Amino acid sequence: MLTQERHELILNLLEEKDTIKISELIHITGASESTIRRDLSQLEEENVLKRIHGGATLSRKKAFEMSVAEKSARNIEEKRKIAHYAASLIESGDCIFLDAGTTTYEMIPFLTDKDITVVTNGLPHVAHLVQNEIVLFVIGGAVKHKTGALIGVNALESLKQYRFDKAFIGANGVDAVYGYTTPDPEEAMVKRCAINLAKESFILADETKISEVSFAKIADLNQAVVITNELEDEQKALLKEKTDIKVVTT
Repeated sequence: MLTQERHELILNLLEEKDTIKISELIHITGASESTIRRDLSQLEEENVLKRIHGGATLSRKKAFEMSVAEKSARNIEEKRKIAHYAASLIESGDCIFLDAGTTTYEMIPFLTDKDITVVTNGLPHVAHLVQNEIVLFVIGGAVKHKTGALIGVNALESLKQYRFDKAFIGANGVDAVYGYTTPDPEEAMVKRCAINLAKESFILADETKISEVSFAKIADLNQAVVITNELEDEQKALLKEKTDIKVVTT
């Protein structure tokens, strides 16, 4: 298979699946691992994809944001393992902030045996938390239809009434230079506020978010601990210079 044909195949597969592993590409193309790695490096230089541990994902515009349905279908096993680890950090009696997002949503099944109080700005989270009989407070605010997050001035004012032992926050980008970012400035303000109100803060981000930068800054890297899955050694080294990282093996 010619180089251009492989490149077109890789991009077509990424359009279908959003992420793909090197092992899959070797099987599909019949090319060697070194050839596939060169292909991915070249396409990354052209800014059409981003390399991740063992594979690649599509590059996104800084203001691009997927819907809840689209996010929920991506990297579900990685998100569940990150969520499980995050939930294990919660102690009986904790008051926590659970940010809107698909990875924080996956924490809820692991909270059922804990004597805790939860505050959230995630509308999709509410019914699940109520079903599990978890003590719950929901902040006010405007509803962001694409993600079901409560945002805006009223959300900020409502959030400021609380203080947290721990905050669990989602992010679209985790970068050694630009910190934690997300596409929406209003949502970034809610996330930043929650971090400032918590004794400890954790950013839940699978490997596709590492070394990504979105439009709006949430916080500097040292303001939270990153919980993620497998990373390239170079990525891990860059992040560890600025903050603590918990890598959940998937």
